[in-house]
Amino acid sequence: MYNKDMKILVVDDELPIRELIKYNLQKEGFSVITVEDGTSAIKIAKEEKPDLIVLDLMLPGMAGFDVCRVLRNDSRTEKIPIIMATAKTEDSDIISGLELGADDYITKPFSPKILVARVNSVLRRVKDKKTTSHITDNSFNNASVYIHGIRIDPDKFEVSYNDVPIILSATEFAILLLFARNPGRVFPRQKIIKDIKGESYPVTERSIDVQILNIRKKLVEATGNLALQRLIETVRGVGYRMPEELHFQED
Repeated sequence: MYNKDMKILVVDDELPIRELIKYNLQKEGFSVITVEDGTSAIKIAKEEKPDLIVLDLMLPGMAGFDVCRVLRNDSRTEKIPIIMATAKTEDSDIISGLELGADDYITKPFSPKILVARVNSVLRRVKDKKTTSHITDNSFNNASVYIHGIRIDPDKFEVSYNDVPIILSATEFAILLLFARNPGRVFPRQKIIKDIKGESYPVTERSIDVQILNIRKKLVEATGNLALQRLIETVRGVGYRMPEELHFQED
């Protein structure tokens, strides 16, 4: 359980849904704040700094996509995990949310039990640093990983390159850590999903592609080192891997 003393912000314009989510999360021991619009969500997120946000995408005024974008571009809220709640089921909509930095999604209508499970899953990856113990077939402690100039600290949820911080979402962090702990090993997309999300998780392989593209982009934007685009390389027709050796001359 990852709910003790944890605060969840629920953003939805429909009162019955807000109350349903609030009831079920409170039943699990979470402290819950609810708001009905995007502007209020941003204000409360900055003031209260919740441990997680459940964000409806179809909001009046400022849409959920825009709320997500603002939160991810503010140093006070950029690391807060976000679960998108959406009636949209198209891959393009889900991918758009993930590209903006959401950590997970759930489609409406949803079972309250499923939502609670998703909340616990995301919080486990972010708050419980034992989350990475299931990432590979080996047992790992929470020691920092240093590879190709990248330092990953699971305890602090921090990534840096030559002391330059790199801000990643919880899912991006888990993917990078997975590869860093297994240099040279090729991971098919479904294996990545299984290892960082668990069995029977409804994530498309395309969403994994988007997460890895985001990691590459953030590494280069933060450091200016184009060679870091190759930190996770594509194995055509199979999946992805982190090379055991990485040469840093620019292409």
